[in-house]
Amino acid sequence: MLCYGCQLVGGILVEKTGDKHESGKRFLAVASQLSHCRTVLRLFDDLSMFAYSTHYGLGKKEEDTAVRWISVLGNVADQLYYPCEHIAWAADAKVLHTKSDKWWMFSIALWGLSLLLGIVRSLRILCTLTRKLKEDKEKSFGESSQLKRKQIKTLVKSEALTVMSNLADLSNAIHWMPPGFLWAGQFPPWLVGLMGTISSLIGIYRTTASENHGSV
Repeated sequence: MLCYGCQLVGGILVEKTGDKHESGKRFLAVASQLSHCRTVLRLFDDLSMFAYSTHYGLGKKEEDTAVRWISVLGNVADQLYYPCEHIAWAADAKVLHTKSDKWWMFSIALWGLSLLLGIVRSLRILCTLTRKLKEDKEKSFGESSQLKRKQIKTLVKSEALTVMSNLADLSNAIHWMPPGFLWAGQFPPWLVGLMGTISSLIGIYRTTASENHGSV
């Protein structure tokens, strides 16, 4: 969140006063360095992602077949994303003698695909939960029914937030694609920071809400 927050503040300052605003340029410089730091830290995420993908497998425990295969495809996209980004980073660092542009494009495309699959998955789950909520409201009564509806509403809220977060990230992913693809390259720095900040805040809220729910 700090990375996108700096980009948001720096972008707004530069937008208002132009490139002469030293504070705005400093915020953007910090955001750039934090972004690079995040890229380096992701060099160590392959194994944890592989462990998650292996644990999920083909998602045989999922009740919904569509959710199952969307999740599997999302895991594949996530798994492929990391080596592509690593190669791009290594090329920029002169560790590998190859051009980084195409590898950055591959990694961003895979990230965007994962986000898109995540949106479709959440929308599918939302439809299922909404249908269950309606059926339960018509057929059931009593405290157990109220508790069940409350749990379903919590899940609906969580999936809705996931959609919002993924849409914010997807807008940035498209911005970072090669020029000519939708709105690629057209976002000012403050808008990139805003979308990233929205996604980060939703992530923090969901984590906090999950921890509080688990402690009850």
